[in-house]
Amino acid sequence: MTESTTLLPPLQTAARLPYPALVAEIVRLLGDVSVRVPQRLVQALAGGGSLFVMPAMDEEVAITKLISFTPANAGKTRGGQQWPTIQGDVVVFDIASGERRLILDGPTVTARRTAAVSLLAAQRLAPNTNGPLLIVGAGVQGRAHLEAFAGGLAIRQVMITSRSAASADALAQHALTLGLQASVVADANAALADCPLVVTCTPASAVVLDARPRPDAFVAAVGAFTPAMVELGADLCRHFAKNGSVFVDTTDACHEAGDLLQAGLDVSHFATLADVIRQAIQAPRGPVLFKSCGWAGWDLAAARTASAHTP
Repeated sequence: MTESTTLLPPLQTAARLPYPALVAEIVRLLGDVSVRVPQRLVQALAGGGSLFVMPAMDEEVAITKLISFTPANAGKTRGGQQWPTIQGDVVVFDIASGERRLILDGPTVTARRTAAVSLLAAQRLAPNTNGPLLIVGAGVQGRAHLEAFAGGLAIRQVMITSRSAASADALAQHALTLGLQASVVADANAALADCPLVVTCTPASAVVLDARPRPDAFVAAVGAFTPAMVELGADLCRHFAKNGSVFVDTTDACHEAGDLLQAGLDVSHFATLADVIRQAIQAPRGPVLFKSCGWAGWDLAAARTASAHTP
């Protein structure tokens, strides 16, 4: 590693990525015509894991996120700590000099930029941003979305459900430290009647939500990012498409959004987050589903934020 490279472990990476700055940078990136994002490489690994190689660039910065995704690690512990399902780094290069400037913690970038994208979508598209908020899945993404929504929306109450009671209880305790009312609920579908804001962030190995949403519901589904993964029932997805609105984070969702593809929906018909920003699309009437699959452009936005922001 050269003297010009700054290696940022998880806490320092998070400190460089405050949600307000990250959301603002995502908006700027979507208006930046110099941004280029090649298709990511996803290589299947023995044992059910995957290796992701995700490059992106603008006129000044080039990045590559190199991470492994190991779903079998979910629920496992090592040394008293949860075994992460996502591991790796984001490497940031200066284009003019070719120098490697930053190495960011990959899981931290992934969690925070995903939550920031969901928050931006909620701010622009949610019919009701007051909550309560329902979080389905109490892992890393659940915590990131809790923090992002608590800081960026007017919510005062959160409900949490998870297949791990200990994880749900821990996230509820964290919500209390953020000044929220928090409770753990056993049935996510039953909680839909009380929650206009919903985030599903599970390992996406099975349907976790299939009840009808409220007319003013906004659901951000972030767990499924391959055609084989699923969190939302097919009938629920079709309900959003027929009686409300469906948005996707990028056009890559056309071949990655397992929830929508398994529901038999033509994903190419749905507006993207870039369309929302560039066309100033307003919050529509009826329930809204925002399907997020991930994109290296979001990692580039995080790299730009981290490069500009020194705590």
